[in-house]
Amino acid sequence: MQSPTPFARIGTRGSPLALTQAKLVRALLSKAHGVAEDEIEIEVFSTGGDRSQAGNAPVSTIGGKGVFTKEIDEALLDGRIDIGVHSSKDVATALPDGMRMAAFLEREDVRDAFLSVTAKGIDNLPEGAKFGTSSIRRAAQARRLRPDLRIVPFRGNVHTRLQKLLDGVADATLLAVAGLNRLGEAHRATALLDTSHFMPAPAQGAIGIAIRADDERFADAVAPLDHAPTHAAILAERTMLAILDGSCRTPVGALSRVENGQLLLKGEILSLDGQTSFHAEGAGSDPSALGEQVGRELVRQAGSEWFRQWHQ
Repeated sequence: MQSPTPFARIGTRGSPLALTQAKLVRALLSKAHGVAEDEIEIEVFSTGGDRSQAGNAPVSTIGGKGVFTKEIDEALLDGRIDIGVHSSKDVATALPDGMRMAAFLEREDVRDAFLSVTAKGIDNLPEGAKFGTSSIRRAAQARRLRPDLRIVPFRGNVHTRLQKLLDGVADATLLAVAGLNRLGEAHRATALLDTSHFMPAPAQGAIGIAIRADDERFADAVAPLDHAPTHAAILAERTMLAILDGSCRTPVGALSRVENGQLLLKGEILSLDGQTSFHAEGAGSDPSALGEQVGRELVRQAGSEWFRQWHQ
């Protein structure tokens, strides 16, 4: 007997956090459309980023942001799945032809958390302490406050990184608060960091849903899951990133909020050592125009020579 056609097929990475996010989307789709959760399939993909985790190489050296979504994107465009569920900060700035980000769930806490088994905060780390991260943004922001820190390559899923701390691979690291919250691991955070010093990555804390660009059925299916304020914020931040030609080689931070009916966006770019940084902000009702405005102001401040270093 042939199996019934599922209501939807979701593609995701296989990490505990990615699976938690995919299951959340499944539950929300089930509730929105009155279908049983077992009518919504979840298919797990091993991405290039996942397969390279053991090597600790920075994302910039293994293919950039899209390295965590490429296999899922291909399955979506081939019709093997209907929906891709992603941590929005991992989605490439330029999407593959034929694909679009159709919805974003309500954003979680955007902050980074400081984790250490020996220190209460970054200021309490001893001179020359090992700071574990493979994010050049986090490394630059940490070096801005503590130039003495030794940056140690540090990748893997949340539980892997926690174990590396216990094993002494590093004295401290940073993780997204959103991921800790979704995994029920918020108690692991030693301290929550002030966004004025540690501006989050563009789109951090938001779960994004990708579909085929011409798929009206699934555009309608995911529409009830879309949180309009989050969608506007992510669009502004991703537009800013696109103006900067942002990649994992460029330390970039972004922070949005809605105030008095307007979207406010702050942007930051840093040198690798954190000692040089540029900041811009703006407000408006058009997310794309706002992102472009802030991005162009950052380009104006830094100048073309500063940006040329990222493309050598």
